[in-house]
Amino acid sequence: MQMLQKPIKLIECPRDAMQGIHDFIDTDLKAAYINLLLKVGFDTIDFGSFVSPKAIPQLRDTKEVLSKLDLSNTKSKLLAIVANLRGAQEACAHEQISYLGFPFSISETFQQRNTNSGIVQSVDTIKQLLTLCDEHNKTAVIYISMGFGNPYGDPWNVEIVEKWADELASHGVKILALSDTTGVSTSEKIKEIVPALIKKFESGNSLEHSAQSKVEIGLHLHSTPYTRFEKIQAAYESGCRRFDSALKGFGGCPMATDDLTGNMATEDLISYLNTKGELLNLNIEKWQEALSLSAKVFN
Repeated sequence: MQMLQKPIKLIECPRDAMQGIHDFIDTDLKAAYINLLLKVGFDTIDFGSFVSPKAIPQLRDTKEVLSKLDLSNTKSKLLAIVANLRGAQEACAHEQISYLGFPFSISETFQQRNTNSGIVQSVDTIKQLLTLCDEHNKTAVIYISMGFGNPYGDPWNVEIVEKWADELASHGVKILALSDTTGVSTSEKIKEIVPALIKKFESGNSLEHSAQSKVEIGLHLHSTPYTRFEKIQAAYESGCRRFDSALKGFGGCPMATDDLTGNMATEDLISYLNTKGELLNLNIEKWQEALSLSAKVFN
């Protein structure tokens, strides 16, 4: 019997692209840019975050941006990042948001720095987050941050990645995004880690995970312009069909050792997937408009 091919899911991440920019981007300009992206046809738009304005001042206007978004003629769903239960409760008050993203670092040092709580406490937060999502008809997306290594000397290996993926799945997480926080992933690491996760969690054939508890595996990769295509190719050939990216590769992590390290560039991802004959069903005219406006958004 022929297996059905998994559809491609593109998650466009203006939130990640904007959050590290020092000069405040006007709320109306943010909303205009995201409204264009909503017309392109992406599966999901990672549009904002409900975190402390002291932590990420650029996104202090997420609620105002949300009020200006036109969701009347889009198939795209909205995702917002939260770092604690207070933020999750705040995000749950907005019916327009479909997904709550939570960064779960398998580096103890980074988890403390990023969410002011350790790994063990963050597992408890995720359990409560899942309950909140069930109560408010939302889905949690858990990012396995520092999923390809960390700069702190904290323990990392493939077994640690798989251990935490197992634990998160056991609590009912339905979407895991393996995240390359500092751009240290390589095509070799991707090919080593991703196929095993997809086989275990998306096939539903393992003893631990039944078909009713399938977990979607995605990738949130950071890269320099010189290594983007090899990472995209490795991810695609490993079976990944859920990709986070940002137009022109804007954003990324300020802790990366190379200043050129940013998000995967959406245009590179689209280009590669087109060569594979994937039907992306994107509105290229609106995409080109978004590319043009990005010059003003990101100065």
